[in-house]
Amino acid sequence: MRITALRLAMSVWVCAVTGTVVAAPTVYVPLGSGNQVIAVDAASGRITASYSGVDNPHGLVATPDGEYLVAGSMLETPLPAGSPPNAPNSKLFLVHPGHGHVMLTIPVSGWTHHQAITPDGRYVISTHPTRGGISVVDMQSNRVIKTIETGPAPNYTAITRDGKRAYVSNSGNGSVSQIDLGAWRVTRTLDGGPAPEHVVLSADERTLYALNPRAGTVSAVSMESGKVVGAHKIGANLHGLDLGDDGQTLFVSSVTDNKLVALDPRNGAQRTLALSPAPYHLNTIRGTGKVYVSSRSEPVIWVVDQKSLKLTDTIKLPAGEGHQMAVLP
Repeated sequence: MRITALRLAMSVWVCAVTGTVVAAPTVYVPLGSGNQVIAVDAASGRITASYSGVDNPHGLVATPDGEYLVAGSMLETPLPAGSPPNAPNSKLFLVHPGHGHVMLTIPVSGWTHHQAITPDGRYVISTHPTRGGISVVDMQSNRVIKTIETGPAPNYTAITRDGKRAYVSNSGNGSVSQIDLGAWRVTRTLDGGPAPEHVVLSADERTLYALNPRAGTVSAVSMESGKVVGAHKIGANLHGLDLGDDGQTLFVSSVTDNKLVALDPRNGAQRTLALSPAPYHLNTIRGTGKVYVSSRSEPVIWVVDQKSLKLTDTIKLPAGEGHQMAVLP
């Protein structure tokens, strides 16, 4: 593992033209079995804070103002016999980074896989695979205001920049549910390729890219037709997916093939970086030219340069494994 000079860098960037000091992005990482969330300074790669008391966090979002983190849990309590099937038996954890601890918990029905937050920070959407739908939390009241059925085994959510629509992948039937975020209802069902999981919108939001882990492909779904218009073969047991700073490159991880792939979906060109063991979740760190990739089997995050696709740093985690990350500028 390489530890670069970034470790010695300051945690701020200085603008030579204006002389102003601009804070580097902060990356919040849920550590799953480590039962905590950490904060990483994106300039130095240094862990700056840790928030304990979060049970097996997997999905994570941050409010745009940075005041709160909302972490989903992959733990749930078995329901007693005769309980309503939608009875709350899991929690979302509301973390206040400024205060350094969990502020409160929000009851939800079924464990949470991934999360998304509307651009205004008002609503948090959580997918609940064992319940076949999503929950919607209003951040003003800190409670679930809606549950919406989408399809079997909902996995991941992408929200349009204007905050009007959300797209939820349903890995159980190969579909993607389009949700009107004003009416809070499913308005259309799109194809998602075989067992879609992680999804991301193209820069122009005309295409939804859906990861098909078992098929080893990334499907391109036309927003206009709702159909899969292309698929790119990547490798075995895919997991992470995100769009690069250039608005064109897709980054994809293959757990089994031990590689990170930079895919140009316009022509199918691929560049590959070997990462081992088991590259897992990934997030591009907007505005830094970096992509963070966690390992499924070791407590590390690899830092990769988006343009050169070279490993530039390795961040050692205190415990667990990195899952869905939240990035704040």
